[in-house]
Amino acid sequence: MIASETAANDKVALLFPGQGVQQVGMGHAFFSASAVARATFDEANDVLGYDLARLCFEGPAERLTETEHCQPAVLTTSVALWRAAEEAGFRGDITMGHSLGEYAALVANGSLEFSQALKLVVERGAVTTAVAREHPGTMAAVLGVSEDEVERLCAEAGDVWPANYNCPGQVVTSGLIPGIDRLIELAKAQGIKTRLLEIDGAFHSSIMAPAAECFRDALSSVRIDVPSLPFLSATSVALERGEQLRALLAQQLTAPVRFTQTIYAALDLGVGTFVEFGPRRVLTGLVRRVIPDATTLNVATPDDLPALAALEGRGH
Repeated sequence: MIASETAANDKVALLFPGQGVQQVGMGHAFFSASAVARATFDEANDVLGYDLARLCFEGPAERLTETEHCQPAVLTTSVALWRAAEEAGFRGDITMGHSLGEYAALVANGSLEFSQALKLVVERGAVTTAVAREHPGTMAAVLGVSEDEVERLCAEAGDVWPANYNCPGQVVTSGLIPGIDRLIELAKAQGIKTRLLEIDGAFHSSIMAPAAECFRDALSSVRIDVPSLPFLSATSVALERGEQLRALLAQQLTAPVRFTQTIYAALDLGVGTFVEFGPRRVLTGLVRRVIPDATTLNVATPDDLPALAALEGRGH
């Protein structure tokens, strides 16, 4: 475990993004260049029973964006990128993720087998989609104001809750469609900027309580292994392991993602470098908004691997 009293921030966090980073072509360069990346996509194809690799590489974008395809696609791409970097000799000290990305983080630290994580995210997508159909919801980002101000807006609008504390000045809210509509109107009247997201459910809110209850059944039979690295949860903002993960992954469906607070916690644990494994620089951008002087790297193609060599001697 990383000691909180570490003086120098010389630790390296492995960072995994969630739903929303998907784009057609993701992972293809690594698939072409790395045998371990190819094996990862092949394993996903076998577990899922369809050609996920082709969907990632060729689209169509509309199908890739659907939750049932997007979640295993993002997970597989992140794991393929991380495995290729690990094969090249790169290691880290701690794993972290944003929502769905926590499954890749738990694969990277050895808590979950990749095939098990795939099956879980498929079930996760199914139970949340079922709830979203019965209780139509969406999400909207509130920009440029404090967390307290966003929480006040949510309370005033009703049926809306803070869902993602992404960085200072960016909090994503989640709720039923009428509630989100009211929040946007209230924000506009007060000169506060908002951005409606292309999301088809009230994720990370109490609306997803029935999904969390169903998901507990899927988690009950999952094997959780002894981790090789600490995992820092963005749900609890704490180091989590073992049997705690069953409750945590169910709670994740209704609890907000406290990404801002988790980055500060990582800093306290001695982390100074954040390496994101995903097709876009989403989380590294948020990290820089939280800690402007943090070192950040994104691994999306084999061309990004040489930059990891500069981290030799740091981390695990």
